[in-house]
Amino acid sequence: MANPAPRPLTESPAAGAAVFTFAHLSDPHLSTPAPLPPRDWCGKRALGYLSWYRKRRFEHRAEVLAALQRDLEQTRPDHLVITGDLTHIGQPQEFAQARRWLETLGPPERVSLVPGNHDSTVAAPWSETYAQWESYLATDSDADGTALFPSLRIRDGVALIGLSTAVPSPPLLAVGRLGTKQLARLAEVLTETGGQGLFRVIYLHHAPVPGQDKWRKRLVDAPALAAVVARCGAELLLHGHNHRTREYQLATGGRPAPVFGAASASALGAHGEAGGYCLYRIGREHGVWQLALERRRYDQSSDSFIAADHRRL
Repeated sequence: MANPAPRPLTESPAAGAAVFTFAHLSDPHLSTPAPLPPRDWCGKRALGYLSWYRKRRFEHRAEVLAALQRDLEQTRPDHLVITGDLTHIGQPQEFAQARRWLETLGPPERVSLVPGNHDSTVAAPWSETYAQWESYLATDSDADGTALFPSLRIRDGVALIGLSTAVPSPPLLAVGRLGTKQLARLAEVLTETGGQGLFRVIYLHHAPVPGQDKWRKRLVDAPALAAVVARCGAELLLHGHNHRTREYQLATGGRPAPVFGAASASALGAHGEAGGYCLYRIGREHGVWQLALERRRYDQSSDSFIAADHRRL
Protein backbone atom coordinates (compact mmCIF):
# COMPACT_ATOMS: atom_id res chain seq x y z
CA MET A 1 0.00 0.00 0.00
CA ALA A 2 1.02 3.56 -0.60
CA ASN A 3 1.45 5.86 2.40
CA PRO A 4 -0.21 9.21 1.68
CA ALA A 5 -1.74 11.36 4.39
CA PRO A 6 -4.50 9.60 6.39
CA ARG A 7 -8.11 10.41 5.68
CA PRO A 8 -9.86 12.37 8.47
CA LEU A 9 -12.15 10.29 10.66
CA THR A 10 -13.97 13.02 12.53
CA GLU A 11 -13.46 16.72 13.04
CA SER A 12 -9.78 17.66 12.87
CA PRO A 13 -7.63 18.56 15.86
CA ALA A 14 -6.10 21.98 16.21
CA ALA A 15 -4.20 23.26 13.19
CA GLY A 16 -0.65 21.96 13.01
CA ALA A 17 -1.20 19.16 15.52
CA ALA A 18 0.42 15.83 14.68
CA VAL A 19 -2.07 13.02 14.06
CA PHE A 20 -1.38 9.29 13.94
CA THR A 21 -3.95 6.98 12.35
CA PHE A 22 -3.87 3.21 12.58
CA ALA A 23 -6.18 0.34 11.71
CA HIS A 24 -6.83 -2.55 14.08
CA LEU A 25 -7.85 -5.85 12.53
CA SER A 26 -7.91 -9.36 13.87
CA ASP A 27 -8.57 -13.05 13.24
CA PRO A 28 -8.33 -13.09 9.43
CA HIS A 29 -7.85 -16.90 9.36
CA LEU A 30 -6.54 -16.39 5.85
CA SER A 31 -4.69 -19.67 5.28
CA THR A 32 -5.68 -23.00 3.77
CA PRO A 33 -4.38 -25.93 5.84
CA ALA A 34 -2.55 -28.75 4.10
CA PRO A 35 -3.89 -32.32 4.42
CA LEU A 36 -2.82 -33.72 7.76
CA PRO A 37 -0.10 -36.37 8.01
CA PRO A 38 -1.14 -39.50 9.95
CA ARG A 39 0.62 -38.39 13.15
CA ASP A 40 -1.52 -35.22 13.40
CA TRP A 41 -4.82 -37.10 13.30
CA CYS A 42 -4.24 -38.07 16.93
CA GLY A 43 -3.83 -34.51 18.22
CA LYS A 44 -5.42 -31.09 18.45
CA ARG A 45 -4.67 -30.19 14.85
CA ALA A 46 -7.17 -32.83 13.74
CA LEU A 47 -10.00 -31.03 15.54
CA GLY A 48 -8.93 -27.71 14.03
CA TYR A 49 -8.69 -29.20 10.56
CA LEU A 50 -12.18 -30.68 10.80
CA SER A 51 -13.55 -27.36 12.05
CA TRP A 52 -11.97 -25.60 9.06
CA TYR A 53 -13.24 -28.21 6.60
CA ARG A 54 -16.80 -28.31 7.90
CA LYS A 55 -17.37 -24.64 8.76
CA ARG A 56 -14.56 -22.08 8.86
CA ARG A 57 -13.61 -22.28 5.17
CA PHE A 58 -17.12 -21.15 4.28
CA GLU A 59 -17.07 -18.24 6.77
CA HIS A 60 -13.54 -16.84 6.43
CA ARG A 61 -13.40 -15.82 2.81
CA ALA A 62 -10.72 -14.53 0.43
CA GLU A 63 -13.21 -12.13 -1.16
CA VAL A 64 -13.76 -10.42 2.21
CA LEU A 65 -10.02 -9.99 2.67
CA ALA A 66 -9.77 -8.59 -0.86
CA ALA A 67 -12.48 -6.06 0.00
CA LEU A 68 -10.59 -5.24 3.21
CA GLN A 69 -7.43 -4.45 1.28
CA ARG A 70 -9.33 -2.24 -1.15
CA ASP A 71 -10.81 -0.37 1.80
CA LEU A 72 -7.43 0.10 3.47
CA GLU A 73 -6.18 1.66 0.25
CA GLN A 74 -9.01 4.19 0.59
CA THR A 75 -8.81 4.87 4.34
CA ARG A 76 -5.00 5.04 4.20
CA PRO A 77 -3.96 4.47 7.83
CA ASP A 78 -0.40 5.26 8.82
CA HIS A 79 -0.06 1.86 10.50
CA LEU A 80 -1.76 -1.52 10.89
CA VAL A 81 -2.13 -3.47 14.15
CA ILE A 82 -3.12 -7.14 13.80
CA THR A 83 -4.08 -9.19 16.87
CA GLY A 84 -3.48 -12.75 15.77
CA ASP A 85 -5.10 -15.87 14.35
CA LEU A 86 -3.76 -15.50 10.83
CA THR A 87 -3.76 -19.29 10.50
CA HIS A 88 -6.23 -22.08 11.28
CA ILE A 89 -4.03 -24.79 12.81
CA GLY A 90 -0.54 -23.28 12.81
CA GLN A 91 1.10 -25.37 10.11
CA PRO A 92 4.44 -24.07 8.74
CA GLN A 93 2.97 -23.66 5.26
CA GLU A 94 0.14 -21.59 6.76
CA PHE A 95 2.76 -19.28 8.26
CA ALA A 96 4.26 -18.91 4.78
CA GLN A 97 0.84 -18.05 3.33
CA ALA A 98 0.33 -15.45 6.04
CA ARG A 99 3.78 -13.95 5.45
CA ARG A 100 2.93 -13.37 1.80
CA TRP A 101 -0.32 -11.66 2.86
CA LEU A 102 1.50 -9.47 5.38
CA GLU A 103 3.86 -8.33 2.65
CA THR A 104 0.90 -7.10 0.59
CA LEU A 105 -0.24 -4.94 3.52
CA GLY A 106 3.03 -3.09 3.96
CA PRO A 107 6.60 -3.29 5.24
CA PRO A 108 7.23 -4.46 8.83
CA GLU A 109 7.76 -0.91 10.08
CA ARG A 110 4.13 -0.14 9.14
CA VAL A 111 2.53 -3.42 10.30
CA SER A 112 2.58 -4.62 13.92
CA LEU A 113 1.52 -8.16 14.78
CA VAL A 114 0.94 -10.42 17.75
CA PRO A 115 -0.01 -14.12 17.49
CA GLY A 116 -3.25 -15.84 18.44
CA ASN A 117 -4.14 -19.24 19.86
CA HIS A 118 -4.79 -20.76 16.42
CA ASP A 119 -1.24 -19.81 15.43
CA SER A 120 0.01 -21.87 18.40
CA THR A 121 -2.39 -24.81 18.10
CA VAL A 122 0.46 -27.17 19.01
CA ALA A 123 4.09 -26.66 19.99
CA ALA A 124 6.18 -26.28 16.83
CA PRO A 125 9.75 -25.19 16.04
CA TRP A 126 10.25 -21.43 15.93
CA SER A 127 12.35 -21.74 12.78
CA GLU A 128 9.41 -23.29 10.88
CA THR A 129 6.68 -20.98 12.17
CA TYR A 130 7.10 -17.59 13.87
CA ALA A 131 10.53 -16.99 12.35
CA GLN A 132 8.63 -16.27 9.14
CA TRP A 133 6.86 -13.34 10.86
CA GLU A 134 9.56 -12.08 13.20
CA SER A 135 10.10 -8.71 11.51
CA TYR A 136 6.38 -7.96 12.05
CA LEU A 137 6.42 -9.19 15.64
CA ALA A 138 9.58 -7.59 16.95
CA THR A 139 10.37 -4.39 18.78
CA ASP A 140 11.85 -1.73 16.49
CA SER A 141 15.30 -2.10 18.02
CA ASP A 142 15.25 -5.91 18.17
CA ALA A 143 14.27 -7.30 14.78
CA ASP A 144 16.14 -10.61 15.20
CA GLY A 145 13.39 -12.25 17.26
CA THR A 146 15.47 -12.84 20.40
CA ALA A 147 13.39 -10.76 22.83
CA LEU A 148 9.92 -10.34 21.43
CA PHE A 149 7.29 -9.59 24.05
CA PRO A 150 6.24 -7.12 25.14
CA SER A 151 7.13 -5.60 21.79
CA LEU A 152 7.42 -1.82 21.60
CA ARG A 153 7.05 0.37 18.56
CA ILE A 154 6.86 4.16 18.90
CA ARG A 155 5.12 6.17 16.19
CA ASP A 156 4.33 9.91 16.37
CA GLY A 157 4.02 9.97 20.14
CA VAL A 158 2.12 6.66 20.29
CA ALA A 159 3.64 3.61 22.00
CA LEU A 160 2.35 0.39 20.43
CA ILE A 161 2.89 -2.35 23.01
CA GLY A 162 2.30 -5.91 21.79
CA LEU A 163 1.67 -8.85 24.12
CA SER A 164 1.64 -12.54 23.22
CA THR A 165 -1.09 -14.69 24.78
CA ALA A 166 -0.52 -17.55 22.29
CA VAL A 167 0.29 -20.82 24.02
CA PRO A 168 -0.61 -24.39 23.02
CA SER A 169 -3.55 -25.69 25.05
CA PRO A 170 -5.27 -29.08 25.37
CA PRO A 171 -8.02 -30.14 22.93
CA LEU A 172 -11.29 -28.18 23.23
CA LEU A 173 -9.51 -25.32 25.03
CA ALA A 174 -8.50 -21.98 23.50
CA VAL A 175 -7.07 -20.24 26.55
CA GLY A 176 -4.27 -17.71 26.50
CA ARG A 177 -1.50 -16.92 28.95
CA LEU A 178 0.95 -14.04 29.39
CA GLY A 179 3.18 -15.40 32.16
CA THR A 180 4.93 -13.62 35.00
CA LYS A 181 8.02 -12.54 33.01
CA GLN A 182 5.99 -10.85 30.28
CA LEU A 183 3.76 -9.14 32.86
CA ALA A 184 6.78 -7.88 34.81
CA ARG A 185 8.36 -6.48 31.67
CA LEU A 186 5.01 -4.92 30.67
CA ALA A 187 4.97 -2.98 33.94
CA GLU A 188 8.43 -1.62 33.11
CA VAL A 189 7.45 -0.66 29.56
CA LEU A 190 4.24 1.07 30.68
CA THR A 191 6.11 3.02 33.34
CA GLU A 192 8.87 4.05 30.92
CA THR A 193 6.55 5.11 28.11
CA GLY A 194 4.15 6.80 30.49
CA GLY A 195 7.04 8.82 31.89
CA GLN A 196 7.82 9.94 28.34
CA GLY A 197 4.28 11.24 27.92
CA LEU A 198 3.41 8.75 25.17
CA PHE A 199 -0.09 7.52 24.33
CA ARG A 200 0.13 3.82 25.29
CA VAL A 201 -1.77 1.27 23.21
CA ILE A 202 -1.67 -2.35 24.42
CA TYR A 203 -2.68 -4.94 21.83
CA LEU A 204 -3.08 -8.68 22.36
CA HIS A 205 -5.18 -11.56 21.06
CA HIS A 206 -7.27 -12.64 24.06
CA ALA A 207 -9.65 -10.29 25.86
CA PRO A 208 -7.83 -8.56 28.75
CA VAL A 209 -10.93 -7.94 30.90
CA PRO A 210 -11.38 -10.60 33.61
CA GLY A 211 -14.61 -12.57 33.54
CA GLN A 212 -15.71 -11.60 30.05
CA ASP A 213 -14.99 -14.90 28.28
CA LYS A 214 -16.01 -18.51 28.75
CA TRP A 215 -13.69 -20.56 30.91
CA ARG A 216 -12.27 -22.53 28.01
CA LYS A 217 -11.47 -19.41 25.94
CA ARG A 218 -10.28 -17.00 28.63
CA LEU A 219 -6.98 -15.30 29.24
CA VAL A 220 -6.04 -17.16 32.38
CA ASP A 221 -3.98 -14.33 33.87
CA ALA A 222 -6.33 -11.52 32.87
CA PRO A 223 -6.67 -10.44 36.55
CA ALA A 224 -2.88 -10.04 36.77
CA LEU A 225 -2.87 -8.00 33.54
CA ALA A 226 -5.68 -5.80 34.85
CA ALA A 227 -3.67 -5.20 38.02
CA VAL A 228 -0.62 -4.08 36.01
CA VAL A 229 -2.76 -1.67 33.96
CA ALA A 230 -4.39 -0.32 37.13
CA ARG A 231 -0.98 0.29 38.69
CA CYS A 232 0.98 1.57 35.67
CA GLY A 233 -1.71 3.01 33.38
CA ALA A 234 -2.53 2.73 29.69
CA GLU A 235 -4.62 4.79 27.31
CA LEU A 236 -6.14 2.09 25.06
CA LEU A 237 -6.32 -1.72 24.88
CA LEU A 238 -7.20 -3.75 21.77
CA HIS A 239 -7.90 -7.45 21.27
CA GLY A 240 -9.49 -10.03 18.98
CA HIS A 241 -10.25 -13.73 19.58
CA ASN A 242 -14.03 -13.58 19.91
CA HIS A 243 -14.90 -12.55 16.32
CA ARG A 244 -17.20 -9.95 17.86
CA THR A 245 -17.12 -6.19 18.29
CA ARG A 246 -16.77 -5.54 22.00
CA GLU A 247 -16.29 -2.54 24.26
CA TYR A 248 -15.25 -2.45 27.93
CA GLN A 249 -13.10 -0.42 30.31
CA LEU A 250 -10.20 -1.24 32.60
CA ALA A 251 -9.38 0.75 35.70
CA THR A 252 -6.15 2.74 35.76
CA GLY A 253 -4.66 5.17 38.22
CA GLY A 254 -6.56 7.94 36.46
CA ARG A 255 -9.25 7.85 33.80
CA PRO A 256 -10.40 4.29 32.90
CA ALA A 257 -8.82 2.93 29.72
CA PRO A 258 -11.18 1.89 26.91
CA VAL A 259 -10.92 -1.71 25.73
CA PHE A 260 -12.10 -2.58 22.22
CA GLY A 261 -12.46 -6.03 20.68
CA ALA A 262 -12.53 -6.52 16.91
CA ALA A 263 -14.62 -8.79 14.72
CA SER A 264 -12.90 -11.23 12.38
CA ALA A 265 -11.47 -9.31 9.43
CA SER A 266 -12.48 -12.02 6.95
CA ALA A 267 -15.92 -13.15 8.15
CA LEU A 268 -18.67 -13.35 5.55
CA GLY A 269 -21.27 -13.05 8.31
CA ALA A 270 -23.19 -16.25 7.59
CA HIS A 271 -22.53 -17.63 11.10
CA GLY A 272 -22.12 -14.46 13.14
CA GLU A 273 -20.88 -10.91 12.86
CA ALA A 274 -19.65 -9.88 9.42
CA GLY A 275 -16.05 -8.88 8.89
CA GLY A 276 -14.89 -5.63 10.35
CA TYR A 277 -12.01 -3.52 11.53
CA CYS A 278 -11.53 -0.23 13.33
CA LEU A 279 -9.63 2.96 12.52
CA TYR A 280 -8.14 4.96 15.39
CA ARG A 281 -6.95 8.54 15.12
CA ILE A 282 -4.74 9.93 17.89
CA GLY A 283 -3.57 13.50 18.27
CA ARG A 284 -3.11 16.29 20.79
CA GLU A 285 -5.23 19.38 21.31
CA HIS A 286 -3.85 21.97 23.73
CA GLY A 287 -1.60 19.34 25.30
CA VAL A 288 -4.41 16.80 25.82
CA TRP A 289 -4.60 13.49 23.97
CA GLN A 290 -7.62 13.07 21.70
CA LEU A 291 -8.85 9.70 20.40
CA ALA A 292 -11.33 9.20 17.58
CA LEU A 293 -12.51 5.87 16.22
CA GLU A 294 -14.37 4.66 13.16
CA ARG A 295 -15.70 1.13 12.88
CA ARG A 296 -15.98 -0.34 9.41
CA ARG A 297 -17.83 -3.54 8.51
CA TYR A 298 -18.17 -5.78 5.48
CA ASP A 299 -21.34 -5.34 3.44
CA GLN A 300 -21.98 -8.43 1.34
CA SER A 301 -24.44 -6.72 -1.00
CA SER A 302 -21.81 -4.26 -2.21
CA ASP A 303 -18.77 -6.48 -1.54
CA SER A 304 -17.14 -3.61 0.30
CA PHE A 305 -16.44 -2.25 3.76
CA ILE A 306 -18.61 0.64 4.91
CA ALA A 307 -18.65 2.95 7.94
CA ALA A 308 -20.68 1.52 10.82
CA ASP A 309 -19.86 3.91 13.67
CA HIS A 310 -17.61 6.86 14.38
CA ARG A 311 -17.04 9.02 17.44
CA ARG A 312 -14.53 10.90 19.53
CA LEU A 313 -13.55 9.73 22.99
